[in-house]
Amino acid sequence: MVNGQVPMRGPRLGEPRSGEGPDAHGRVLVLGGAGYVGRHVCAAFAARGREVVVVGRRPPEEPMPYRCVTLDVAGTDTGTLAGVLDAERPDTVVNAIGSIWGRTDAQMWSATAVPTLRLLDALTLMSASPRLVHLGSVLEYGPVPPGTSVGGGATARPDTAYGRSKLAASEAVLRSTSDGLVEGVVLRVSNVSGPGTPRISLLGQVAERLLMTAGTGTEAVVELSRLRAHRDYVDVRDVAAAVVSAADAPIAVEPVGIGRGEAVPVRELVDLFIEASGIPARVVERPAPGREFGGREDWLRVDITPARTLLGWEPHRSLKESVRDCWQEMARAHRFRTTPSNRSGG
Repeated sequence: MVNGQVPMRGPRLGEPRSGEGPDAHGRVLVLGGAGYVGRHVCAAFAARGREVVVVGRRPPEEPMPYRCVTLDVAGTDTGTLAGVLDAERPDTVVNAIGSIWGRTDAQMWSATAVPTLRLLDALTLMSASPRLVHLGSVLEYGPVPPGTSVGGGATARPDTAYGRSKLAASEAVLRSTSDGLVEGVVLRVSNVSGPGTPRISLLGQVAERLLMTAGTGTEAVVELSRLRAHRDYVDVRDVAAAVVSAADAPIAVEPVGIGRGEAVPVRELVDLFIEASGIPARVVERPAPGREFGGREDWLRVDITPARTLLGWEPHRSLKESVRDCWQEMARAHRFRTTPSNRSGG
């Protein structure tokens, strides 16, 4: 602070970063890098020649070809956290902490908002100012009127604990960026599909039922809650490419929506997945509506114009390609788990 004024760190709003850009061999810290999206983000940066460091509360369950640092961001005091980050000397920090899967409402705040707030405090104490790419969620907006697109500074009225905690985290990053305390970009990501999709997800549930009958010649019965929603699904590899682009894009005080820019019936997503599997199946939608997959008319379409303008990014993979690759990876993992040598540990 100089004469009572907070200095502007890094480029001013709307200006791109200086230097060699995302192809430079700088170090990238990916917080939550062992997660679903995080793994693809790590791979995308590594493909650009960047040195990747994975940061997580616990070591990755599966081996990763990067250096991994075990660190509880939320549970570490600010000064210590700043020291650890400073010692790594990153030029980019990706905040991919906070998953919708496997959390109760009571756990959402500590799992999604607290780590981001702690991270922001630590970044202001660092000797250098790395670019911060924060992964938010379109669920921060809450219900969207059918037929409309959402993005940027649209009014956010989240109606879930996950949406509220993610909104608090994203707004904190945007405020810190506007005040010149950090050099940040917030990406509000829509529904994600593609290889590595968690087994607890919708497609993971469908895959479980398909794999139960794989090779038997019998028809699989896939029971799901009513699939009345229309959602914007984007491939996880396209999301990773957006993160790489954001590492060198102009900083902004509004979030950038990442999706495919189209609302697809969730039933169509399921049908494409079953088609990709090649397994005969019948979908049975339970009469009682499920909240997660659309008990009422549930609509989401992202305005990706700002992503094209600010990031020079757009999605390249079709939904059909995304679900096909998702199925193929799930089927490979299933075969690996069920082969006799792997069951016996040999």
